[in-house]
Amino acid sequence: MALSLDGLVSGLNTTDLIKAMMDVHSIPKNLLKSKIADKGVVISNLQSLNASLQDLATKANTASVPGAMTAFTATSSANTVKVTAGADATPGAIDIVVDHAAQRHSVVSAPLAAWPDEPPVITLQNSKGERVEVTAASTSMQDVAKAINQAGFGVRATAVSAGTSADGTPLYRLQLNAAELGAGGTFTVLRGDVASVEAGNAADILADPRAATVSTGADAQVRLWAGTAAEQIVTSSNGTFTGLLPGVDVTVTATSTDPITVTVATDSAAQAKAHEAFVAQIAKMLSGIDKGSTATVPAGAGETTTLGVFTGDSTVRALRRGLADAVQYPVDGVSPSTMGISIDRYGVLSFDQERFTKALVENPEQVAATFSGLATRVEEVAKSYSDKHDGLLTARITGQQNEVDALGEQVERWDVRLAQRKTTLERTYAQLEVQLSRMQSQSSYLTSQLSALTPKQNGS
Repeated sequence: MALSLDGLVSGLNTTDLIKAMMDVHSIPKNLLKSKIADKGVVISNLQSLNASLQDLATKANTASVPGAMTAFTATSSANTVKVTAGADATPGAIDIVVDHAAQRHSVVSAPLAAWPDEPPVITLQNSKGERVEVTAASTSMQDVAKAINQAGFGVRATAVSAGTSADGTPLYRLQLNAAELGAGGTFTVLRGDVASVEAGNAADILADPRAATVSTGADAQVRLWAGTAAEQIVTSSNGTFTGLLPGVDVTVTATSTDPITVTVATDSAAQAKAHEAFVAQIAKMLSGIDKGSTATVPAGAGETTTLGVFTGDSTVRALRRGLADAVQYPVDGVSPSTMGISIDRYGVLSFDQERFTKALVENPEQVAATFSGLATRVEEVAKSYSDKHDGLLTARITGQQNEVDALGEQVERWDVRLAQRKTTLERTYAQLEVQLSRMQSQSSYLTSQLSALTPKQNGS
């Protein structure tokens, strides 16, 4: 706790005096703190740049695969047929006739007040002949449905209200649906355990005349080249035909008597937008580096020049040059500018969508190969700087952070030094007040002694 004797004897404002001197002593520490703050801003901007660069490297890796950014439109002549084209699709068209759509197997029991067997034991058998024995907690239709669902055998059961009996007792039907579409989802529900089933003594719940098959599980079926010598039947359990055309999935939901045309075509507009987005990301990064490297020149007298966060940073400058070179240099003798990707004399990267689309229509293979090579170079540059282990930009960030840590240690030492200096000043001024107090006391004593001697001398 600091000792404060402001003005007790000397009348001096000791606290303000000490503060003024400490402010002078603190100048080196404050300069260090300002330097830490400045480096913190630089590190933050470098980290942001590095994160953007890592994202660019990931996207460039994808774009470097020839044709990876190719886009397609996939359509059908009927809304009952849905077409989806993947990245590996190729343009083409084919006619199909849908004989029938995929169907889920579904049965319903007779209306019952409770399960007729006690205990309620049921055997489920699937299309493969596999069986599972289920025992419900009680004969209530809800418990029977619950036990079937918990068996996890691919059959879903629900107790559905079916009115009341003559005496007013609530009745329920057990509705059972296959979990999966197609013929493979068919099942049989038998009253009794597995041993009874094997012995042929278990009754099928559909044996009751009031029970019914709602729908029989069936695979979807389409015909290609229907009515010709090349007619071919293709089936699918879930209604989706994968790879009916290369990289194309076709899903049917209803039958058709007339052929339905499935068409896949190149979407030049979508491709142009995808390529433009990639180039725009690089352009934004180059622009950000330029902005961060620009110094603000004073507009009038008394103002100072303000440096950008990247001004004088050779690593960032080299990164900018590397990205620009990767985008603008020819790939196998073909300049990216021929497909609308160019950098002007001010270093601004731009994308001409109209020119790109034209090049894409005229020579799609060359555009794909050129852009793939461009993306590969961008990926190499991005990885060499942003790699988390030995990236050049990563190392730059680490170096800056090490400097901040070292400066922080210096600030801590200054804190100790200044605390000691303040204690010394407080002690010095406290002792000054004490010494002044003693001197005042001595002065008062001597004055009183002299005053006491003066009358006697006058009377002699």
